[in-house]
Amino acid sequence: MKRLLILALLFIAMISCEEKSETKLKLGEWLANMKVSEDEMLPFNFTLTRNGDNYTIEVRNADELILIDEFEFYNDSIKIQMPIFEGYIAGTYTEDGINGNFIKESLDRVVPFNAAFGEKPRFETVEKPKVNISGVWEVNFDYDGEKPYPAKGIFTQEEDRIVGTFRTNTGDYRYLEGVVDGSTLKLSTFDGAHVFLFKAEATDTTLNGVFYSGNHSIENFKAKRNEGFELADSNSLTYIKEGYDKLAFSFPDANGKLISLTDDEFADKVVLVQIMGTWCPNCLDETKFYVDYLKNNPNPDLKVIALAFEYATTKEKAFNGINRLKERIGVEYPILLSQYGSSDKGLANEKLPMLNHILSYPTTIYIDKKGGIRKIHTGFNGPATLEKHEEFKKEFNQTIATLLSE
Repeated sequence: MKRLLILALLFIAMISCEEKSETKLKLGEWLANMKVSEDEMLPFNFTLTRNGDNYTIEVRNADELILIDEFEFYNDSIKIQMPIFEGYIAGTYTEDGINGNFIKESLDRVVPFNAAFGEKPRFETVEKPKVNISGVWEVNFDYDGEKPYPAKGIFTQEEDRIVGTFRTNTGDYRYLEGVVDGSTLKLSTFDGAHVFLFKAEATDTTLNGVFYSGNHSIENFKAKRNEGFELADSNSLTYIKEGYDKLAFSFPDANGKLISLTDDEFADKVVLVQIMGTWCPNCLDETKFYVDYLKNNPNPDLKVIALAFEYATTKEKAFNGINRLKERIGVEYPILLSQYGSSDKGLANEKLPMLNHILSYPTTIYIDKKGGIRKIHTGFNGPATLEKHEEFKKEFNQTIATLLSE
């Protein structure tokens, strides 16, 4: 925390005491790196454009496009605020370089960052690929640690380039992009919140590697080919406990109004209760899906309520994050502040004691017109999961149609 405070004070001093910069960043292709360990850097490419005095960074991870458009400049100092998420890059810059840190204040996390102008590959390769990783993999993360967990790897390789993702029971690891260098697999993503690097030694049938999440977590993983492998059913992991028959809560919206399922506007309606956090990219994917669905399928008998569990350290910061999310992607349904200061799932479960556990952000609870809990879906299969995402959409449409017809 001391290091983060010093960095924050230095940046405040820079922007409060100096004149605005006249130096212009070069437009075009850049290569960025984040230092996730003493020996490992996480690379990603971005394109920098400008409209008048306004810059935009376009980050691409496989098929994902992320637009970052909030910049502050003071002499040789720069701050780049991530879209929706609270993290930001702060440091110094020249026309063809940026040096600083990626900072998440609420979590006291600082990852060294640098970027250089020029068109360079995401990962350098020295050998032609000796293996093809395309296909489905049965994966075990943190297998030698205290909390091992399963995952499903889904990858497509063309020559040395590889894209895909890892699915877990609580969501996916986003759009991953990288290379196979000889027999070494290298994958990375930076989506404004996640800083993920995967490296593994590969054979035709096995993977043995390391997963870096920022510079705060390192997990070993191993995998084997298994085209028939499936994770647990997402609809079976969270359920209502014996002795309960309803979901009940009362939490405030941004105006301080307490909202609960007993309010008149939810009477005789199908209600989706989304357990989420504004810091969570999988929750963002799910929220975008709900926003689009409600826009394209307006129905007065269908309501959505989000319960936000925020790690922002104050109520004001938590609601700032909620309002930022609503404004950025056009959320019209209420997002209630259920918890701030921690996103701990155990604490979250205390707010909803009728559930056996909250295993994942996001989790969605489907409630019928009589107030009964009909289904609880853990996690979210985002667009990076391809066929699984399409399966989810089909199942979602069928479930909502059934509940609305009753």
